Amino acid sequence: MAHVPIEAVPYLEAAIYLPMLLIVLDQDYAQLEVGQFKLKQPYINLIDKVRKNALEDFKKTKAYLSRHQLKVIRGDSDELFTEYYFHYEQAMEVRRYSNIRLRNRVENLLDYYFNSNNRMSITSIL
Repeated sequence: MAHVPIEAVPYLEAAIYLPMLLIVLDQDYAQLEVGQFKLKQPYINLIDKVRKNALEDFKKTKAYLSRHQLKVIRGDSDELFTEYYFHYEQAMEVRRYSNIRLRNRVENLLDYYFNSNNRMSITSIL
């Protein structure tokens, strides 16, 4: 029976975190549009740039998963944990992530993308 390769785990986790990050950016963008800011455009441009970079990394992540026959499926969740199923060939691995950890990792990624001038691979920071 095949096991999920350890080198694939950062990509699998990126497939969890990056969609969450994109949702946060979309919600923040919507808040900026209706908010009372004197100069909205610089903030909107910054969110657009960050969203573009995150989307590019998400596309690379999806391509890696596809090439290596990997899949991530969200399972059950409650107030404390969310389950994710990692599929590889005929193997399936279940991992439970603390919702606090998920939130903190997305916040770290948000900070990374806003403060990143040089583009590193997303998997190198996960």
